[in-house]
Amino acid sequence: QVQLVESGGGLVQAGGSLRLSCAASGTIFSINVMGWYRQAPGKQRELVATITSGGIRNYASSVKGRFTISTISRVNANNTVYLQMSSLKPEDTAVYYCYATYFGLANNYWGQGTQVTVSS
Repeated sequence: QVQLVESGGGLVQAGGSLRLSCAASGTIFSINVMGWYRQAPGKQRELVATITSGGIRNYASSVKGRFTISTISRVNANNTVYLQMSSLKPEDTAVYYCYATYFGLANNYWGQGTQVTVSS
């Protein structure tokens, strides 16, 4: 069973940095895409950044230039995806969810979410 376990959220002042991590496990299927979405109170979940197995990165315009997504690939698709967040703004405050899709599996998979709070 696929598991995505996030870590690294917390409280930071505006202008600060945080790094989120998400470790995938539980399947031998290969990762297709990994990434991060976020959901602020009263708002819809939105894409933050994704990275494909080929290394193609996609960022929301609101985070481009401030956030960097990267991965480490391990055997048996036990990949880890990171989101380095810099120059954080109060509007970045949200629950951040790790996301993954796999070659050969139909479902999208989600982590449990990690809270990021940026104070002004």
